[in-house]
Amino acid sequence: QIHVIIVPTLLDDDDDPELTTVESVADDIAAGLAPGDLVIAESTLPPGTCRDVLEPHLASESGLEPDEFGLAFCPERTSSGTALRDIRGQYPKVVGGVDPESTRAAAVVYNELSENEVHPVSDATTAEAVKVFEGIYRDVNIGLANELGLLADELDISTREAMDTANELPMCQLHDPGPGVGGHCIPYYPHFLLGRTDEPMAVTETARRVNDEMPSIVVDRLERELARADIDIADASVVVLGVTYRPGVEETRASPALGVIDDLLERGADVAGVDPLVDPADYGARPVTIEELSEEAFDAAVIVTPHEAFDRIDWGVLEPMVVVDGRDAVDLSGTVHREYDLAGSSDGRPPRGSRDRDDDSDLDGAERDDAEGNGTERDTSAATSASTDGGSDV
Repeated sequence: QIHVIIVPTLLDDDDDPELTTVESVADDIAAGLAPGDLVIAESTLPPGTCRDVLEPHLASESGLEPDEFGLAFCPERTSSGTALRDIRGQYPKVVGGVDPESTRAAAVVYNELSENEVHPVSDATTAEAVKVFEGIYRDVNIGLANELGLLADELDISTREAMDTANELPMCQLHDPGPGVGGHCIPYYPHFLLGRTDEPMAVTETARRVNDEMPSIVVDRLERELARADIDIADASVVVLGVTYRPGVEETRASPALGVIDDLLERGADVAGVDPLVDPADYGARPVTIEELSEEAFDAAVIVTPHEAFDRIDWGVLEPMVVVDGRDAVDLSGTVHREYDLAGSSDGRPPRGSRDRDDDSDLDGAERDDAEGNGTERDTSAATSASTDGGSDV
């Protein structure tokens, strides 16, 4: 028989890997484990878990010797929203067993079940490291992109444009900056090694801290832009656009929007939220529909996750407001709104728009009569990039 473990591996309150669900499934498997069976773990695990935790656990609970059953780690490599495509053959299937026979058996299984190329590695710990390293690479790269993105104000350029242009060199693969990292993968996997190794991991730790801080930095930027319009954030009404961590995906785990909402509430703002997939009220924000946006006078909007449905927003009929765009999702040039584009725009506009803009302009209703156009929606397909993703999840 073949037994597969594929359940979430999350973190406890101390950011340590929470393996109780995995161990519970292992208990169920052990109750029926027979000589010759193969156990496959697809859940992302800290390197060494199969060897040091699962194999002894299965042997102890089943009464079998470790060499009487097989155990291999074969990580799922899928992204939220594209799981079926990924399973059918998008990426090579990594397999690694606690012994050579387990590796061989797992490779045979996946060669039969999947169209994916099967890539055996030396052992289960190596296979576990493959999956964790993938997530750490992305987290570190996003952290670097976010750090560089924050230089846009000081340099008075679009660092987003600079990074896009730098990526024309094949050896440069900077990710997109954004308001943080969400999902059930990327924010978690660095902790599968941080604090569990003797070797310091300063780069990984710094990147995780940078990404964790991004929602608060977004609110800092909003507070500053509101102050430029003589509005105290404690008196402001703010609408958060997008609560899920990624466009088109009904998942909010570790979503940057949750940090943005919490921080806004802590600073005294009245917070509303718009999301086509989840109820913002479940996360502390007063729910508002896209159609209802024009019925209220908000002081500010924060674009965290640009769902495709937001293309229907007619910015031209909304009351003047400060708009902090965390994803370069819209171009509000020529409208009554005061736009702040985190890291600038991909077409070269610095965070506050054109360099000769009057930053002290009012946001009063008189500007509405002089404004032209409703704002230009940008291609939001970039919102599915690494900054939004939760792992090779995203």
